[in-house]
Amino acid sequence: MTATISKPRLPKLKPAPKLANKTIQLIANGDLRLSANQNCWAAQDAMEKTLIKAIRAAGYKVKRIHNYNPTLKHGFIDSQKTGMDVFTKVDPKAPIIIAEAVWQYSHHLMHGLIPHQGPILTVANWSGTWPGLVGMLNLNGSLTKAGVKYSTLWSNDFTDDYFTTRLQTWLKTGTCSHPTPHVKPLARTTMPRVAKQVGQALADEIAQNKAIMGIFDEGCMGMFNAIIPDHLLNPTGVYKERLSQSALAYEMTQVKNTEAKAVYDWYVKKGFTFHIPKNAKHKKDLTKEQVLDQCRMYIAAVRIADDYGCDCIGIQYQQGLKDVCPASDLVEGTLNNTDRPPVKSRDGKRVLFKGHMIPHFNEVDECAGLDGLMTKRVHDALGQPPENTLHDLRWGDDDHSGTVEDYVWVFLISGSAPPAHHIKGWRGSDGHRQPAMYFPNGGSTLRGIAKPGEIIWSRVFMENNKLKMDLGRAGVVKLPAEETERRWQETTYQWPIMHAITYGVTRDQMMARHKANHIQCAYANDAESADLAMLAKAAMAQAMGIEVSLCGTKKDGKKW
Repeated sequence: MTATISKPRLPKLKPAPKLANKTIQLIANGDLRLSANQNCWAAQDAMEKTLIKAIRAAGYKVKRIHNYNPTLKHGFIDSQKTGMDVFTKVDPKAPIIIAEAVWQYSHHLMHGLIPHQGPILTVANWSGTWPGLVGMLNLNGSLTKAGVKYSTLWSNDFTDDYFTTRLQTWLKTGTCSHPTPHVKPLARTTMPRVAKQVGQALADEIAQNKAIMGIFDEGCMGMFNAIIPDHLLNPTGVYKERLSQSALAYEMTQVKNTEAKAVYDWYVKKGFTFHIPKNAKHKKDLTKEQVLDQCRMYIAAVRIADDYGCDCIGIQYQQGLKDVCPASDLVEGTLNNTDRPPVKSRDGKRVLFKGHMIPHFNEVDECAGLDGLMTKRVHDALGQPPENTLHDLRWGDDDHSGTVEDYVWVFLISGSAPPAHHIKGWRGSDGHRQPAMYFPNGGSTLRGIAKPGEIIWSRVFMENNKLKMDLGRAGVVKLPAEETERRWQETTYQWPIMHAITYGVTRDQMMARHKANHIQCAYANDAESADLAMLAKAAMAQAMGIEVSLCGTKKDGKKW
């Protein structure tokens, strides 16, 4: 008997769109959260009009691939599925510009940019208020990790020579570049013997005994660049313990009210200021109930870290938890501080991690987590302050007060930094309600002004299927109150701020080289100690199989 086979129904593929010559495709990626996209749309629209004017002035046409949505009241790509729909309209061989005036979730675009055959250009506005720079740097780091070729540009108003000449080059050739003479491979550096000894010994210890990175769910904030694949992480001696945010939320319910209140009282006794209005309303103000929930989260996080033997942990910060409890900021900054409220085991017999900060990597940025773990061990070995944190490489500007001649960066983490980094420590730190646009359930930030001093900055990133690390030196400066206030008002007032001068690295060099929205920062007692700590961490990273580069110069301008 002969089987009857029906004619297969095969999918019909549409032919790929094809644009006319000298036409540039433009798309705008946005946030996952509707409130953020709506609030930021006007700034994005204004930025695009200025950018399009510059492109047309160079003799090219612009086609925006997706339109403003009158129902949603914005014109952003706001999900991976929306991004996939948009890319069906993209000519895969034609030039494309991703214009960013806001924070964006990179996974909305990776599916379309990875196979794209035409030139790619990422562009951001130079603004502290509208975080296009941060969003673009995240996308750049994500594209670098994925092995996608791209060019990148930034500008205040898209009329300066630095921008327009490179834009014209990209339009004509499909690529533009930036000089990075400040970058030097570690292999070309003469290392002090003590730095080599410390770095090698710490790397050997991790290789032998291993370390655990506790992760409360991966993929926060669309940061593809923040996820280290196991096959790259494990050879360093570090392994992931994949934890669930639901487990953290549940553990919070097991914390006794008396335990949460004891943590709250500890903060108050230390002189920390919570900005809680007398007649606080839950939806728009910070309340004591919100803070007590954060105290429960702090205790829960420490206990779970102890349960699993974690050497560092990362909480998702916004996604998921924001719908069920207050923000994790107060928790994160507290964990990263050696002087923090004591937490006992569930049976009350042990004080957990006594005398130690617990490295926490904000937004589950695993690159920052690996860096933070290494930093603590290096600084403990050298007798330097172990507290460290990531910051957003948010923005920079000249000092309007005239106090400092150098270009001053605004490093601004989205909610918390360890009080040991702040002027007057806990007493000089305060807590504001996280913006309702992002956090419907509120929660206190851990804000302060970074104290003057010497820091090491660094970043772990991925390129060519390898783990890499850039390190450099910087100084934190004190600016007049009115200049600090101006910078806070230009960015996000509720978040901790650091005024940083990167030694031997200009604004454009930093933007050209940096492969992430985040930058890791740690203090040392003086310039000489900071130099040694940086080199010891570089040696440790190299011994762990990470490719290391030193950026910039020493404080005195001398090369490494």
